Amino acid sequence: MTTASSSSTLTGTVLRFERASIHDGPGLRTVLFLMGCPLHCPWCSTPESSSLVPQRGYNQDQCTLCGKCISACSALALAINVAEKKVTCDLERCRLCFNCFQTCPHNAIKKYGFITTVNETIEQIRKDEIFYFHSGGGVTISGGEPFYQPEFTSTILQECKKLGIHTAVESCMHVPFDMIAISLPWIDHLYADLKQMDKYLHQLWLGKDNLLILKNLKKVDASDFPVAVTVRIPLIPGFNDSNQNLKETVEFCANLDKIIAIEVLPYHRLGSDTYRYLDLDYQCKDLIPPSDEYLFERATFMRKLAGTLPVIIGSGLNQN
Repeated sequence: MTTASSSSTLTGTVLRFERASIHDGPGLRTVLFLMGCPLHCPWCSTPESSSLVPQRGYNQDQCTLCGKCISACSALALAINVAEKKVTCDLERCRLCFNCFQTCPHNAIKKYGFITTVNETIEQIRKDEIFYFHSGGGVTISGGEPFYQPEFTSTILQECKKLGIHTAVESCMHVPFDMIAISLPWIDHLYADLKQMDKYLHQLWLGKDNLLILKNLKKVDASDFPVAVTVRIPLIPGFNDSNQNLKETVEFCANLDKIIAIEVLPYHRLGSDTYRYLDLDYQCKDLIPPSDEYLFERATFMRKLAGTLPVIIGSGLNQN
């Protein structure tokens, strides 16, 4: 167990805080987005959270080529590309000091993520306490992948429980189980992604198979801790919306006692601009988000198979 003195200096890499969320658990919630993720979902709405260290972004549309960022860069990593009318960055030289971010007068340079302590994080969380208790809300740790920073996540959750704050975690579950286990005593609700039951398709689309995810869900179910689990399926046309995959998903979930619901989330394109700022290719640009009618039809199909296990439709706003 982390002591009070050590929690004051224990640090984590946070992407951002989101306040008054209604999509990440019951009531009004503060969502703490952490950085670092083991999967590479091509539809990820927070690609800036994939790394465990803060990331630099660049919005060419807001850049006036004033050169102030270049003067501020002690690593000599920046230069103006006159032909393309943009500032380029030599990633091998860049030290991620973010002097360019501090200097840019037009917000063309972005800084994604910051390092902070547990105590500083709890101070931010406590600003919203009144909203939790009046709405039945609480704190949700999302990402990235929260369990990728196991000690930081566990300690935040533990401190929240000391304050009587409801806790939730949103996870892809693709980490060693010991990175999950240290947080289980402090989690009220776990939202676990189950994107595809076929391990080969999972490997093809996401870079890793699903065996660890399935094993971890079974281990959470067998644990002694009374955590409620909602399995989430981000519905991606052509990837996981087939009858066969949805049927296998329902069958798997129905056999685990701690799973209280399946939540179907619609694919969306929120966050696609961030790929451009990070100079990454958005691989799902040709995917068409499912219609409300199709989403309802797929959920209805699952409900007929799920028996008493609820199948609900979510917003998918914080889709990973």
